[in-house]
Amino acid sequence: MAHRVTLIPGDGTGPEIADATRRVIDASGAEIEWDVQQSGEDVMDEHGGNPLPDHVLESIEQNRVALKGPITTPVGTGFRSVNVALRKTLDLYGQVRPCKSYPGVRSRYESVDLVIVRENTEDLYAGIEFEQGSAEVLELIKWLEARGGRVRPDSGISIKPLSISGTRRIVEFAFDYARRNGRRKVTAVHKANIMKFSDGLFLNVAREVAAENGDVEFEDRIVDNLSMQLVQRPEEYDVLVCPNLYGDIVSDLAAGLVGGLGLAPGGNFGTNAAVFEPTHGSAPKYTGQNKVNPMAMMLSGVMMLRHLEERAAADRVESAIAAVINEGRSVTYDMKPARDDPTAVGTSQVADAIIDGMGARV
Repeated sequence: MAHRVTLIPGDGTGPEIADATRRVIDASGAEIEWDVQQSGEDVMDEHGGNPLPDHVLESIEQNRVALKGPITTPVGTGFRSVNVALRKTLDLYGQVRPCKSYPGVRSRYESVDLVIVRENTEDLYAGIEFEQGSAEVLELIKWLEARGGRVRPDSGISIKPLSISGTRRIVEFAFDYARRNGRRKVTAVHKANIMKFSDGLFLNVAREVAAENGDVEFEDRIVDNLSMQLVQRPEEYDVLVCPNLYGDIVSDLAAGLVGGLGLAPGGNFGTNAAVFEPTHGSAPKYTGQNKVNPMAMMLSGVMMLRHLEERAAADRVESAIAAVINEGRSVTYDMKPARDDPTAVGTSQVADAIIDGMGARV
């Protein structure tokens, strides 16, 4: 029986890498019925300025699994992140970002195998913000000053909520993930030495959950120290469980250890749905140029196939991707020794090579 999956191509370079990924998954042997839904900048005018129309959410809620291309998020102004809105609306509280070395990738490191588990709904990404100069922020500043807080009057303010319940479920998720996937250790990442009532809560709850999961090793690290140690000796770490902001930053750092965001997949998990997407952005300056690396979205598709219990198909796709990387011929410019290498191929040609590696062409 075919799996019905919502496919959101995204905007910018999203449609190109989504098409390449779709072709690869269709060649994997898994039966997928794609429910294509449009979201992002390209559809805002059609839906009253809304980049995430209700029917897209309804499709994901019905199908319970989605594969999504990157969607542009304006910097500093404009609409809020569609990615954040999806995670909050569908309560996709647990994000998984594996960072794994593949032979043939240009990197200073070998044999890196890290998994970042990121809490997706709280922290500074919760979207509780007060604009500089607004009546609300001035009222909040006055309220804080009356209670001993000192905030410059020309400030913008973002609130950082971390809850016991939100922390408990993400740390339990991390331990469950480690156990299901044969991982050896969970490390809680925090800044509890400074933010004692938010990150301190995260650390205390993490320790409580760890005490209930004694079959998996546990430790904690302050986020800045962890960042240094990841660069020095990444082999010491396995599963890293992080609040939202640190998880975003640390996962990009870890991606840099294994060759960059072009090889960084991701999955977002909730009680009722899962959405898989590459870690990188939409790279709008390359739109329509058949240039960008589609492998992060393809590896997100591998995660999706494993979630659907299509493990043979997932292994087939990952092995074919690894073989193309190792050969180094049919790869995009970012994976060549020099970025201006004339032998670099385009997005669609990467898909062709991977499909050929699986012994099929669609």
